[in-house]
Amino acid sequence: MLHSLTQLSSLLSDLPEGQLFVLTDSHTAEYCLPILVDSIGQIPYHLLTIEAGEQSKNLASVQAVWDFMLKHRATREAVLINLGGGMITDLGGFAAATYMRGIRFVNIPTTLLAMVDASSGGKTGIDYQGIKNVIGTFTPPMATLIHSDFLRTLPAAELLSGFAEMLKHALIASPKEWIKLLQLAQEELPQEQFVETLSSTGALQASIQIKENIVSQDPHEASLRKILNFGHTIGHAIESTTLEYNTQNSKFKIQNSPSHGYCVLWGMVAEVYLSVVHTDCPREVLQQLTQIMLQWYGKPQCDCKQRNQLIHRMYQDKKNSANQTPNFTLLRNIGEPIINQHLTEEDINEALEYLFNL
Repeated sequence: MLHSLTQLSSLLSDLPEGQLFVLTDSHTAEYCLPILVDSIGQIPYHLLTIEAGEQSKNLASVQAVWDFMLKHRATREAVLINLGGGMITDLGGFAAATYMRGIRFVNIPTTLLAMVDASSGGKTGIDYQGIKNVIGTFTPPMATLIHSDFLRTLPAAELLSGFAEMLKHALIASPKEWIKLLQLAQEELPQEQFVETLSSTGALQASIQIKENIVSQDPHEASLRKILNFGHTIGHAIESTTLEYNTQNSKFKIQNSPSHGYCVLWGMVAEVYLSVVHTDCPREVLQQLTQIMLQWYGKPQCDCKQRNQLIHRMYQDKKNSANQTPNFTLLRNIGEPIINQHLTEEDINEALEYLFNL
């Protein structure tokens, strides 16, 4: 259920005193919390702030949330507000879904990626043993509140990360939106104007609505919702492999790990290549997406030497069934996705070869 931030106080009108909890990270506590406090008004709240970054999306952070809520005597009537990007909404949603077998929570996404993807749809979870989102639940928030002014606080790389998921939504669902986003990518607008255009053209709302429509028809990913995994089989493998490599090598800082949206963009390029080869997707789509990648996102930090590790990660993907090769969502054309496509390691290696040699 999507609302604007102005409706927050009415959502909390029946909340018992002392039962409002707010989860932020070290970035949103500084840049976004003051806006939230204005919206909460006079309602007292308990604030917990954790370190920003994907490395915090783990069991220890969930335990910190549980401990904090127990310390402040949170009951089943409590509400947890998750103010942040996808790491916060995923982690906070999981903590709320499991505390006392489930309490209400509100997602307030502060990044473009979280607005169009992580904060809605009811998926919660954490990373575990190097595998993305492998522990979690399907638990919808009581509301997701969109406040587009938060986008003005973001660096360009964070906007591009979210824009990648918007491209994905257009590719799987809307030729009209694909044309709109393709034109936007070609205009090279200044950041402020880019943010304004996302709202003024309806592109942001359209992308959110595409996901909401899909999730409402298939909340537990039995069939249709799998189309949202386009780009993610290879994208998650790149993300997990790069995060693991940067963690194990001291000369790299964890901040250098690419964001989720970048990895999904690279995954989409490889998976459109597979679509061209195996489902007769027009090559023009691959050329257009490849051009966006080279212009805005650059190349992945992984290379051909890590192909075996990437494929190993794909076999660990939660979308797979037992004794099957990795599971993909591919495209026949823009707006015509095909789920449950099982491809061989040879096929995957060919797509990675294309991606890494651009």
